[in-house]
Amino acid sequence: MAHRIAVIGGDGIGPEVTAEALKVVRAAGVAVDTVDFDLGGARYLRDGEILSDATLDQLRAFDAILLGAVGTPEVPPGVIERGLLLKLRFDLDLYINHRPFHGQPGSIAEGCDFVVVRENTEGSYAGEGGVLRFGTEHEIATQGSVNTRFGVERCVRYAFELAKSRTRKHLTLVHKTNVLTFSGSLWQRTVDAVRLDYPEVSVDYNHVDAACIYLVEQPQRYDVVVTDNLFGDILTDLAGAVSGGVGFASSANLNPDRTSPSMFEPVHGAAHDIEGKGIANPTATISSATLMLRFLGEEIAAARIDAAIAADSSEHAGVPRKTTEVTRSIIERLV
Repeated sequence: MAHRIAVIGGDGIGPEVTAEALKVVRAAGVAVDTVDFDLGGARYLRDGEILSDATLDQLRAFDAILLGAVGTPEVPPGVIERGLLLKLRFDLDLYINHRPFHGQPGSIAEGCDFVVVRENTEGSYAGEGGVLRFGTEHEIATQGSVNTRFGVERCVRYAFELAKSRTRKHLTLVHKTNVLTFSGSLWQRTVDAVRLDYPEVSVDYNHVDAACIYLVEQPQRYDVVVTDNLFGDILTDLAGAVSGGVGFASSANLNPDRTSPSMFEPVHGAAHDIEGKGIANPTATISSATLMLRFLGEEIAAARIDAAIAADSSEHAGVPRKTTEVTRSIIERLV
């Protein structure tokens, strides 16, 4: 049976790269039935719709969601991010953000292979806080970080399971325990408790500022990194940069319990400056689609696409190409 996929092309280059990813998925022999959802900044500017409860209920019926990119310069910051992206993550309980990185030829992290596991539904993005005396010289703004043992442990346990399945079997907790003593302590104590169930996994700890240095100077030290929502957001952009650029960085927002569809998207944004020019790199979205296929049980097809992407990237490292040329090259390499 065909997998039912909800496609949110979104804004900017989003529709372009999702279309290319679906071409590759079908070329790999995977049957998918897709339904497009018109959501994002452009839709909001047209009629004020961000993500209604009715649309969210429709999305729940799909096997997975493939997202391109959302956001436009005309929409104030936070409107689409909180109203669409975070609502999807929170309401569908997509509590794991899984971001793999493969160092591209010529990049700082060339040859490296590591994954950042980011807690995706708590932390600074939970929305705790408020404003008093807005717009005055006495304005007060607070923004809290919400960390529960339940939320932290399920993220940490996912990261340990992932590390256990990998060759190096190494996990690094990244936080700021010397300053964020409450939340940092919760994360460290949770890792210390869960690690007892995974004696085969070696464990390390880095402060987040040190991790930023190591990602640039020694990216090969990492295998699986587990961290909170905010630190994970920042670290994965840096990891994308040192691995060859965010045009190669894929992402999965997972509900490992499968109580709702998981969502797959590239790390990059809408890139309005190149919209419609046919030069957007679709690799990150194609790689995100392979994460989707693996989650749907299509391991063989996913492995074929990953191998084709690696061969294509190796041959054409640093060479600017048209969007469709990249897709065509990857499809031709499927074996």
